[in-house]
Amino acid sequence: MKFALNHMTAPAMPVADFFALAISLGITAVEIRNDLADNAILDGTAPAEIRRLAADRGVEIISINALQRFNEWTDARAGEADELIAYARDCGAKALVLVPKNDGTGLKDGERQQNLREALSALKPRLEATGVIGLVEPLGFAVCSLRSKQEAADAIREVGGENVFRLVHDTFHHHLAGEPAIFPALTGLVHISGVTDPSVAVADMRDSHRVLVDPADRLDNIGQILALQAAGYNGPFSFEPFADSVHALSDPSAAVKASMDYIRAAI
Repeated sequence: MKFALNHMTAPAMPVADFFALAISLGITAVEIRNDLADNAILDGTAPAEIRRLAADRGVEIISINALQRFNEWTDARAGEADELIAYARDCGAKALVLVPKNDGTGLKDGERQQNLREALSALKPRLEATGVIGLVEPLGFAVCSLRSKQEAADAIREVGGENVFRLVHDTFHHHLAGEPAIFPALTGLVHISGVTDPSVAVADMRDSHRVLVDPADRLDNIGQILALQAAGYNGPFSFEPFADSVHALSDPSAAVKASMDYIRAAI
């Protein structure tokens, strides 16, 4: 398996230390984020500096996570997209994650598909011009304007975007969405995290419940990983836990290694 590490695994860790953490685990693929206070990218670190740090430590930046509310296309969103795509290009990131609005708006049938096509059509030439891939990430929440990977795949084909867009298969969101179909040929990245709290209903699961994958996982990460591999997916599986209990770990390296060992043994 090719594991990757999202900076959300240790969000308080400076980016240079985060890259070093990945290498210490034998992981060479990393995701950086634009939503971590006092950290790259929000702290103003120049993309050239991120590129240098990654090269010095021998990691590949596979994505920046993320352009939020991408399917609500406005002049402001276009500006955000241009800035992030340029940052991705200049820091050496291969892709930009595209996250849909998740606030209960834009849910109507017809409206949400049109909004999605509009955004993809606007993003397509911007991505083509820079060589950056757009990673569309459907979210499983009932209030999300893009829950379905099928809907995302259809829209990508409709705008002729197969050369610049891929899907993110997030094991947490896939479980919540209840959509059985997977799209291995169109999948560019898999996010993995587990939920172990036995008391929370699936409909009530939130990012705060997302921990590292272990034997108590309720999301069937192992089954999802096996299905994706069997269908031909051979890209990275990136750890993306959001729970405070993970972020507070004094030794994240040991915890991630334990999760890697469990997953490898289980598959």
